[in-house]
Amino acid sequence: MSENTVDRLIDARETRKTRARYNRLAPFYDLMERGAEKGFAPGRHRLWSLVPAGRLLEIGVGTGRNFPYHPAGADVTGIDLSNRMLDKARHKAEDLHRSIDLREMDVQKLAFPDANFDAAAATFVFCSVPDSVCGLRELARVVKPGGWIILLEHVRIDRPGILGRLMDVLDPLVVRMMGAHINRRTVDHVRRAGLTVERVEDLAPVGLVKLIVARPPGAVEAAGA
Repeated sequence: MSENTVDRLIDARETRKTRARYNRLAPFYDLMERGAEKGFAPGRHRLWSLVPAGRLLEIGVGTGRNFPYHPAGADVTGIDLSNRMLDKARHKAEDLHRSIDLREMDVQKLAFPDANFDAAAATFVFCSVPDSVCGLRELARVVKPGGWIILLEHVRIDRPGILGRLMDVLDPLVVRMMGAHINRRTVDHVRRAGLTVERVEDLAPVGLVKLIVARPPGAVEAAGA
């Protein structure tokens, strides 16, 4: 995808709003998420157990919640849209004595060459990316054809009943308060981005949290080369 095409896909206004929300939330984000984190920790452990050591990209590092789970010996680059979140992440990396290349960057327009990473991972990030399909296409570009893209995401409940419709109704309010959409169909977005979905695991009741294991285009050919 050309740079001009990427520029046309990005909604600059929504991206600025997203950055501003997370900069505003950064000082008390960990406190806000403390209760939920007990439930999310097993999912984080599961995701990072599947990520191979090598040259890795973590998208949306936030305050550095995933740093303790990174595979030993990995060369990790971490990005986030929010500079204030990154300030907290840098302190976390220092406390853990981890060497992580942290950069302020938008996943919708990554400043990395093609096929630069062995794997990419994100936890609860693509609910907040203004155009998640655009961001996922960028991951497909920067991860090697034989590599992996592994996501942990909360998604819209697509089961009979009113829960999914209720999530649609509440979504605008939640976005204004927390910055995250609660009704994203992220598995569908991964496929729309051209990635091959290897498997999907439900990690919470009624399919609310999913682990998505995917590969970039050309992965099958690369594996058999």
